[in-house]
Amino acid sequence: MDNQRQLEQTRVDSVIKEIKKQQATTQIEYEKAHQETSSVERNYVQNARINTLEVDDQMETNAEVQQQKNLVAKTLENENILKKQLDTLKILNDSPYFGRIDIQDPDESQPETLYIGTASLVDDNHDFLIYDWRAPISSIYYNGALGKVSYQTPMGNEETNLLKKRQFTIENGKIINMFDTNETVGDEILQNVLGEHSDEYMRNIVATIQKEQNDIIRDTKHDLLLVQGVAGSGKTSAILQRIAFLLYHSRDKLEADQIVLFSPNLLFSHYISEVLPSLGERNMRQVTLAEFLKNRFEGLNVENLFMRYEHEDSLTVAQKKLRQQKEHPDFMHQIETYVDNLPNNAVQFRPIYLNGSEFFTTSQINEIYNNLPQLMKPSQKFSETKNKLIKFLNRQIKREALSDWVLDRIESLSDEQYYDLLGNKRRGSFQSLEDEQFYIGRKIVHKEWESVYDGIYNDYFIDTYAQYRDFLNQNYPQALEAFDTNLELHKMALEDCAPILYLRDRLTGSGVNHGIAHLFIDEMQDYSLPQLMYLHYIFPEAKFTLLGDSEQALFNEFRTPDELLTYYKQHLDFKRANIIKLNKSYRSTQQITDFMKSILPDGNEIISFTRTGPLPEIIQSKDNDHALQNLKIKLQSYQNDDRVAIITRNQKEALALYQHLKRDFNPTLLDDSSRSLPLGVIILPIYLAKGLEFDNVIAFGISEKNYSDQRAIGILYTICSRAMHQLTIITCGQLPTLLQTVNPRLYQQSSLIFVK
Repeated sequence: MDNQRQLEQTRVDSVIKEIKKQQATTQIEYEKAHQETSSVERNYVQNARINTLEVDDQMETNAEVQQQKNLVAKTLENENILKKQLDTLKILNDSPYFGRIDIQDPDESQPETLYIGTASLVDDNHDFLIYDWRAPISSIYYNGALGKVSYQTPMGNEETNLLKKRQFTIENGKIINMFDTNETVGDEILQNVLGEHSDEYMRNIVATIQKEQNDIIRDTKHDLLLVQGVAGSGKTSAILQRIAFLLYHSRDKLEADQIVLFSPNLLFSHYISEVLPSLGERNMRQVTLAEFLKNRFEGLNVENLFMRYEHEDSLTVAQKKLRQQKEHPDFMHQIETYVDNLPNNAVQFRPIYLNGSEFFTTSQINEIYNNLPQLMKPSQKFSETKNKLIKFLNRQIKREALSDWVLDRIESLSDEQYYDLLGNKRRGSFQSLEDEQFYIGRKIVHKEWESVYDGIYNDYFIDTYAQYRDFLNQNYPQALEAFDTNLELHKMALEDCAPILYLRDRLTGSGVNHGIAHLFIDEMQDYSLPQLMYLHYIFPEAKFTLLGDSEQALFNEFRTPDELLTYYKQHLDFKRANIIKLNKSYRSTQQITDFMKSILPDGNEIISFTRTGPLPEIIQSKDNDHALQNLKIKLQSYQNDDRVAIITRNQKEALALYQHLKRDFNPTLLDDSSRSLPLGVIILPIYLAKGLEFDNVIAFGISEKNYSDQRAIGILYTICSRAMHQLTIITCGQLPTLLQTVNPRLYQQSSLIFVK
């Protein structure tokens, strides 16, 4: 094998030499393209400034400016292409590839050797030195075992004979690890990659794709792909690689801005922000549910998932029951029935104002709506009402165009202002001075009355909140008081957001986006079905990929993966749905995984990864003061460059802990606005830790008192599953019942900290 390793290293050296050569050539071309772009942009600015007021030269100038604009766009596109090539070559320079396959097609006498990496590399002879991991033939590397294999190509299914599969770990141009295998990518390379400490950004683990993950990545058949994976099973990395694959697979018709990823929080969004660029693709749109809803409820303080989690324990039984009703799919179906059967006189219109006075009154709008054919759908009536309002507005603008105040305004215009209003028109091209003034006057009035047009265009003449209140009054009168109180305080409960938006969009026919092709939702177990129903309604062309872990559900009732798939297929109306389960956890050591899965009723389904480490440590403390003392002693055992995450059940506990530790340990307290993970001691509530991983985790304040409710199992399991190498649990008072049942051989009692 040593001789083979030397031969492979020689090839790596040769490939890197080619990469450096291409880098040098591309760098020269890039600098030349950059200079050309700068020159064209300067010419564009200069040409845009000249002859804009000289009437005789306006047409010629406009043509030159348009020509320059097209030239700027062309040179900038060329520069961006070269910049992307440089970025790709930079990535390849450090680690050119991670896999090799030897194949022999049925009609070939000699085998062919292919190397798989994060991007393709072709030499001057047009020979492939590296194949992109997303290329059809590369699927053999992930799915194929030695022997006859098949793979999909644009021309159909192809067969070949897989003779060898070799895996590499290459760092700084040197082979660190190399072995041959008959399996898909196995534990040996995972141990090498995941055994290292976590970086600030999630690692590019293309080389650790398993068959199940590869099925996720390359699925192009299903409209709904449900990925249910245990903590640390590689769900998120597989999804990000799926996005990169889809952009590569459908590069002729799919752009990055046609993909939306819903992240659980801002921390997670920042955490994965570097992954797609490392895979050779531009980042997709990222948004949290809170950001998405906030943009649709301007002026209101919208409850987010973090706030909801924090307020969960303060709800009464009646409030919890009402929320369950609002988060049931029947609630959305009732809204559909309500809108479809809404009488004309029940539509809640409101005036459109101009400078504090009613421009269109409620009665005028009602009259237009009521006079439309009764067989029209509410959304059709609403759309037609908008059209009639705009037509009426345009007639009013024409009538006002030559009024005294407008003529006075025209007289006060400077030459430059006058020509700006003329636009592409030329002075003297009108049949009379009055026609010219009428043209200018219409533009002035239109600008003055722009708020009226905005009011019509943005549907401000419908009172959505009053309409939703009417729906509640008819179906859930017990919900009125809380809704009215929230509205007076400019607040919106999370469970009301999707239903209100759904009611508004079905009534007005607006809000639908046909341009989004793929929608990804991480931590989907924290979404209510009405929220998913609304997203499916407004993104009707999008294929949905939902990933999560039912065991980590903090809000919704537990459902098995198969139950979830049935539930979603029933209410989301997808034609082709599929579920993929990932049961093997790679994030944590075997000792930590065995401990955390023992907490779960069905934990035996989780497969531990064979990477060893110390047993989880349970430090029992008689009260809170004693727990703080033990915590401080534990923290002193860590080095300054270690990242230690102290995870609490809620933000209140995190804040109290921060006050106790800030003088001695200078910790960082994270909240829902945090975007980065610094080194040192970090304090955060469990909700913000979702999707993240830490070298060292301390679960603080664990007691029977606050870990005895039905959510306790999921919360504690989620906390424990954040740890990669070391897990410490510091109790406060009586050990929770759910930990008393754990086999004592799966953890260690502290022998370093004295407990009185």
